[in-house]
Amino acid sequence: MDLLNTLVDKGLRREQPTREEALAVLATSDDELLDVVAAAGKVRRHWFGRRVKLNYLVNLKSGLCPEDCSYCSQRLGSKADILKYTWLKPDEASKAAAAGLAGGAKRVCLVASGRGPTDRDVDRVSETIKAIKEQNEDVEVCACLGLLSDGQAERLREAGADAYNHNLNTSESTYGDITTTHTYADRVDTVQKAHAAGLSACSGLIAGMGESDEDLVDVVFSLRELDPDSVPVNFLIPFEGTPLAKEWNLTPQRCLRILAMVRFVCPDVEVRIAGGREVHLRSMQPLALHLANSIFLGDYLTSEGQAGKADLEMIADAGFEVEGAGEVTLPEHRAHAGGGCGSHADAGCGAHEGAGCGPHEGAGCGSHEGGGICGTAAAAPSAAEPRTDLVAVRRRGAGTDLAPNA
Repeated sequence: MDLLNTLVDKGLRREQPTREEALAVLATSDDELLDVVAAAGKVRRHWFGRRVKLNYLVNLKSGLCPEDCSYCSQRLGSKADILKYTWLKPDEASKAAAAGLAGGAKRVCLVASGRGPTDRDVDRVSETIKAIKEQNEDVEVCACLGLLSDGQAERLREAGADAYNHNLNTSESTYGDITTTHTYADRVDTVQKAHAAGLSACSGLIAGMGESDEDLVDVVFSLRELDPDSVPVNFLIPFEGTPLAKEWNLTPQRCLRILAMVRFVCPDVEVRIAGGREVHLRSMQPLALHLANSIFLGDYLTSEGQAGKADLEMIADAGFEVEGAGEVTLPEHRAHAGGGCGSHADAGCGAHEGAGCGPHEGAGCGSHEGGGICGTAAAAPSAAEPRTDLVAVRRRGAGTDLAPNA
């Protein structure tokens, strides 16, 4: 296909594709899917080889969020039967992080539900970061605490944070359909605050909320303009008890096309498969490793993920290798733009999953009013078969007495 040859050439040159080319990737047929994966895989291997970066989530504070993000199981009014607990103590969080690091993760993502941190919350998280780094000097730490106020990003950086995650989630034109308690501009502002403070910026999206192809391309082009070091791609997990419980719009093939489009638009950036891969990619997960160079190990914020051992076996069986703690994640031109462990201008390390204002789980744990539509219904894909059997609420790890999945 001339389209794919063009996109590979542009990806190797770090040249942005046109909107029409990005839309054409999403419009390819299932018969063309392996060609699309092979083409995007050339770009992925050029910039990242066959390495897969492992990240591990620690949910510092779960549920009871005052924000109304429709995709989130921790949202205001959610009836999802998730774990609810207040702040973990630094030693508890450090112990939880250690399990992920022992399983091969090189980055720990510290997430807390809520609109954004108070100054006292920043103190708490700073203490937690220090506790983790005292035990694991080389670990990368990413914070995801919601909307930041002036000066908070700088304080997190001083405490040892390497990165900050705050997702755009969907296109600006449809953002008001999924959240009313804050704006798209608020999210952009927080990513810019993190960036300005020298933290490695991480920002991504959630697919599967009923959005159109145009919405997906819009948000990915907006992300490229923001220039994060990492772009987590979350696939909506339709939890019972949340407004989007009936939103089953994704097939494994659709997910692979979305990941390929993100890779073509953001060729030299860490693309992470975040929440929902087990639910929507299912047995096609190994193919997704040809597109993304980063995944989460084990469980997510409020849902269970694939067993950590199975993640490692999948990576090995697919012919990839786990990225070591001493390896730089990002390509040299980005890592040397002033960054530390694999990032970019003045930055730290790279990236993290999909939470927003507080954080929900990677995949948008949740939902949307009335099954809502985040994009134009006419362009949305036909509904996929619901796989509610694959949606499992997390009952182990942080906030429980049971061992974590790592």
